[in-house]
Amino acid sequence: MLKIVLATGNAHKIDEINQVSVPFGVEFALPDEGFNPVEDGATFEENSYAKALAAAQCEKSGREYFMADDSGLCVDFLNGAPGLKSARYAPSADERIEKLLGALKDAKEQDRGAKFVCSLVLINKTGEILNKTNGVCKGKIAHNRSGEGGFGYDPIFIVENLNKTMASLSEDEKNRISHRGRALMDMLMWIKCSNL
Repeated sequence: MLKIVLATGNAHKIDEINQVSVPFGVEFALPDEGFNPVEDGATFEENSYAKALAAAQCEKSGREYFMADDSGLCVDFLNGAPGLKSARYAPSADERIEKLLGALKDAKEQDRGAKFVCSLVLINKTGEILNKTNGVCKGKIAHNRSGEGGFGYDPIFIVENLNKTMASLSEDEKNRISHRGRALMDMLMWIKCSNL
């Protein structure tokens, strides 16, 4: 089993990703203590690289590979906002959803289009980029919350062609069609064909 450090403090994210990656012979783990990245990049990819590098720099266990994702929600009516600031749009998940719904109260139905974007970067312990992938999931913003699963903006993001919110999908469905799921699958296929 290839062990890769996932540059996150979110154990739920590790569990979600390992459900997909373990059959590929890849297992992700949390970074060592001291992981505290500065996310000041101008793109999702730059933030992703900064997180992976921060995980490599605090590594004490001898692990060699580090992967990070940076994701966000980009809403048409808000010219791509909250975008890079998706996780910092408001103090809590509930407040972020309420703020976004408030910002869209005057938006026409055709202007509620949105997409989740995920950028994944895989590096080695010296900071060299080994591979990078991107995933996009298109949809629109609902008027009200729906569904019990997922996290973040999932309860108000209606997935294109499914007419269900991300929070209404099963874990399997979400892993297959989500922005992170698509980027991760591309990364896992690359890892499988590489000599890591």
